[in-house]
Amino acid sequence: MRLSAVSANGTHAPTCAFRVLGRLRHLAGGERSTPLRLAVNSPMVHRPEQVIQATDVNGQHVVHLAEGRDADTQLGRLPPEVAVALAWQGPVQASLRRPCRPVGGK
Repeated sequence: MRLSAVSANGTHAPTCAFRVLGRLRHLAGGERSTPLRLAVNSPMVHRPEQVIQATDVNGQHVVHLAEGRDADTQLGRLPPEVAVALAWQGPVQASLRRPCRPVGGK
């Protein structure tokens, strides 16, 4: 997982953003090499590259995960089991096959 943490004005790496990075690493089992993927644009998967801390209109700290700008940031379709877990699609079951009819329609 390779992410950079910055503040919205780019001056320093804020503590809150680093806590988010630490939490993401914890969720990944502590493995820095575990890929992190964003499921934000059903049904596509994106690779995040930045954690940005800003302040909202109420003065609260907000942390944003952002994807990169390069063309390969969008990684393809979301795996079906993830889409089902997020309730973005229903469970997919194999369709029942009807027995084949003999040639000649009988």
